Amino acid sequence: MLTELSIRDFAIIEQISITFNEGLTVLTGETGAGKSIIIDAIQLLAGGRGSVEYVRHRAKKAEIEGLFTIENKTHPIYDVGSQYGIEISDNQVVLQRVITGSGKSICRVNSKLVTLAILREFGKTLIDIHSQHETQSLMDAENHLDFLDLYEPQSITKAKEAYLEHYDKLVRLKNRYKKLNDNEQETAHRLDLLEFQMKELEQAELSPDEDTQLEEERKALANYERIHTALHDAYHALYGEQRGLDWLNQAQLSLQENSKYDDYIAAKSEEFSNHYYAMEELTYELRNHIDTLQFDPERLNEIESRLDEINRLKRKYGNTVNDIIEYMATIEEEIEQITNKDSHLNALLEQIEETEKDAMLEAEHLHELRNSAADCLTEDIHAEMKGLYLEKATFAIAFDDESNTKAHLHKNGFDHVRFLISTNRGEPLKDLTKVASGGELSRIMLALKNIFSKHQGVTSVIFDEVDTGVSGRVAQAIAEKIYQISNDSQVLCITHLPQVAAMADTHKFIEKNEKDNRTATSVKELSELEQIEELSRMITGTKLTETAKDHAKEMLELANAFKSNL
Repeated sequence: MLTELSIRDFAIIEQISITFNEGLTVLTGETGAGKSIIIDAIQLLAGGRGSVEYVRHRAKKAEIEGLFTIENKTHPIYDVGSQYGIEISDNQVVLQRVITGSGKSICRVNSKLVTLAILREFGKTLIDIHSQHETQSLMDAENHLDFLDLYEPQSITKAKEAYLEHYDKLVRLKNRYKKLNDNEQETAHRLDLLEFQMKELEQAELSPDEDTQLEEERKALANYERIHTALHDAYHALYGEQRGLDWLNQAQLSLQENSKYDDYIAAKSEEFSNHYYAMEELTYELRNHIDTLQFDPERLNEIESRLDEINRLKRKYGNTVNDIIEYMATIEEEIEQITNKDSHLNALLEQIEETEKDAMLEAEHLHELRNSAADCLTEDIHAEMKGLYLEKATFAIAFDDESNTKAHLHKNGFDHVRFLISTNRGEPLKDLTKVASGGELSRIMLALKNIFSKHQGVTSVIFDEVDTGVSGRVAQAIAEKIYQISNDSQVLCITHLPQVAAMADTHKFIEKNEKDNRTATSVKELSELEQIEELSRMITGTKLTETAKDHAKEMLELANAFKSNL
């Protein structure tokens, strides 16, 4: 959930820091106080389009920062973080957005600079904003198939994984076929290039790890004098009269001659002898290795020349000799494919046809599961809409004509899905995006949200005046539905309806103040008494009366009774 929101120099907001809790948080206040500006700030935090107009007058930049707490270890945000190399620790994600006075946008996730597109990927996983003017994901027909799949995640996800195995293979095969079946001129040019490269590499007669071995040999030859001197000096320091081994031998004899007189000397004499013979053996090895050393300037020249040739090939074909050899195997296979193009094309066509049949079978199974899920989802949505006094409305999920879509497999099968609605009896079903009435649209969206909030995994759902255009029993129904959604996701709601405000777990009041001849927005969390006064103001719209206060208290009691019965 969104735990903390900090805003500085944004529109009429000078500086505010708001703490949010779980459940339903309601934001109320006079028109123009800055309620929607706070939602605008959250929207920018989620990757929305910015503008220099958001920067407060005379300020250099606008800054927005949000702290999100993620308790669910399987939340999709962890996959997004892994995808973009951003660590999520302590169950926290911090989104930051800065808009400068020149219009430049700076985005960060957990203090790491990211592009606006990446910020948007994080934002859409954490926040879902809905307003009268912006319907976001549920109103986009491109997302309807994903929402249907979310309704029955266990069976459909498994079927989709099985389908994707065949579909991904099909895409790879088609790409190989297309590449091999390019026009004759391009193929001929490609073959000439590959044969030239192959000839050059074959003439080089490279062997595995040759570059590493030559580097080691060159190192030894180039440092011959140092190596010889080091071994010679070490050998002569050990061997000879009055040298290291001679003194060690005298020490050994002294211990051996007196070992019979003391157990400690006897023990150390044997230990010393073992070390002496080991040093003697090491001395002989140094001498023998010195005898094998030879300085061959011609060999050094040969190595330098060979390494120059290998480095020239590395610049063209790979970082190491082993990489070049691997590249040789790759182009050898491609040359063989081009040379025997027709037979390879026929073989690929057979594989494509076979894989396409397998993919189609899995896509048909996926389609059957979706059809079944669509029936159940339609029933659930009708039940939700009845609770919102849309009993005359009809909802349907339309699948595009199978005969036209089966030939066009995509990453989700062959299905294309649209949510349709008719809000009046006898009227035809239309796309969800074409519903005219704002009040009806709000209720439909709430019905959908209440179902999908259980599956989306979105941390925070934000409603910006979705209750506009409703009143009476519909207003009460909307209030109850919003509260139900808050049981599965944190909900932040800007409202002018006292019925919705009465449902709040936390009620925050937004107001404008003047300071130093400038307007600024402030946020205050209301106590129970203050909440009653605010509800009274929302009911009457003018002077507070005892009757209005009594009505407000009654609304809070009814709201608490509704919550306790859930």
